[in-house]
Amino acid sequence: MKTSPNPKANRHMLILTYGVVLLFLGLTAYYSYFLFAKSDGVINNSYNPRLDRFADRVVRGEIRSSDGQVLARTDVDGEGNETRVYPFDALFAHVVGYSSKGKTGLESLSNFYLLSSHVNIIEQAVNELSSVKNQGDHVVSTLDVALQKAAYDALGKRNGAVVVMEPDTGKILAMVSKPDYNPNTLLADWDQLIAQENTSGQLLNRATQGLYPPGSTFKVVTALEYMKEHPDNYRDYTFDCSGIYRNGEYAIKCYHETAHGHQNFQQAFANSCNGAFANLGLSLNLTNLKSTADQLLFNSSLDLPVAYSRSSYSMASGADTWQILQTSIGQGQTQITPIHNAMITSAIANGGTLMKPYLLDRVENDGGDVIKKFMPEAYGNLMTAKESEGLTEFMRAVVTDGTGSALRTDAYTVAGKTGSAEFETGKETHAWFIGFAPAEHPKVVVSVIVEEGGSGGKAAAPIARGLFDLYFSR
Repeated sequence: MKTSPNPKANRHMLILTYGVVLLFLGLTAYYSYFLFAKSDGVINNSYNPRLDRFADRVVRGEIRSSDGQVLARTDVDGEGNETRVYPFDALFAHVVGYSSKGKTGLESLSNFYLLSSHVNIIEQAVNELSSVKNQGDHVVSTLDVALQKAAYDALGKRNGAVVVMEPDTGKILAMVSKPDYNPNTLLADWDQLIAQENTSGQLLNRATQGLYPPGSTFKVVTALEYMKEHPDNYRDYTFDCSGIYRNGEYAIKCYHETAHGHQNFQQAFANSCNGAFANLGLSLNLTNLKSTADQLLFNSSLDLPVAYSRSSYSMASGADTWQILQTSIGQGQTQITPIHNAMITSAIANGGTLMKPYLLDRVENDGGDVIKKFMPEAYGNLMTAKESEGLTEFMRAVVTDGTGSALRTDAYTVAGKTGSAEFETGKETHAWFIGFAPAEHPKVVVSVIVEEGGSGGKAAAPIARGLFDLYFSR
């Protein structure tokens, strides 16, 4: 006697089959994503114990500048003892980092590549039989020795940071932080560097981890929001500056109480008029201003290749008058890193599109064959092309007619913004400069902060001028 099929059972089997197929496809998709997008990060993670075992068979490779100069190498003596050597001493301390007492900078970022070896198969076999370590691959960075040295020398004995990058690729050409340390003597100096009484923070990479009030460089953000809210008539804004802007019980002073007189929007930006931007800030939609700040990557995790701190912007709808006045001119609770300021500037220079900052150009084996090549990649659009064009025009006026006069030259054109950021009562302000050149076809971006440097136009802008001069003289 035949039994008829059970439709309900068949349906359950079909659902189970589809479930298994979907699960398999999901696992396949995740494996592919992991393999192509996440595997390098997991393999190169400093907590991966397998990497330490690579060093038993491979001599750590070199880190090189963009023109092939050695920034870090491993010397091996006759008894097989290995010493990591940094030929430029403190010059690349923070960006190249160190590989003892943990790993930082490029030493951490490229750890997997430096401990991998792609010497030819025959040489590997001979070395294995002879119990000789293979030579690790070498990493060629995007760093430019001449620009790094110029930035380092220009900061001198002052604390601060400098970032130089290409806006259309994201290549980081120079990254300096002071105070610094000598990675060659790190082990001997370690106890002193981490001592509780040592408050100078030599191990901190101020370029990516140092958080500062943005001062007047934040007027780029305030100006952008005003442009968004008044796209057709933002140029009609005017303000009469007496040197001190008063609103009820509150007073906002321009730098040294300079009276700028009658100002239009561009003049107020070029002269960094605190009164005008405090007044302008009171008219803004605070919810939209926070949205614009978030769009410019405040309060966000950044896709950066090295350790960094998140910039913060906290003012929201309902803020009181004093907070609005302070925040609109880059004071208050807002904080930013020099690399983040460079990224915002790069987006302006690149028509609104930010390219991902990167430090590794390629990996080569000991014979010079390219094992891996790193390519530019878009981060995203931080603003429209029209908005970046308007900001560029205002930043150009900073140099031609405003506080950035130190960058006036017939050799090239610069668009920029100076800043003087108050951070503690009784202390001199931090000095900022952000900018790019040439203004009409940007090739290079510079972000500079000089701690307690005073005026951005007098302390930070000349450092940027020296870097632009060097860049365009070659």
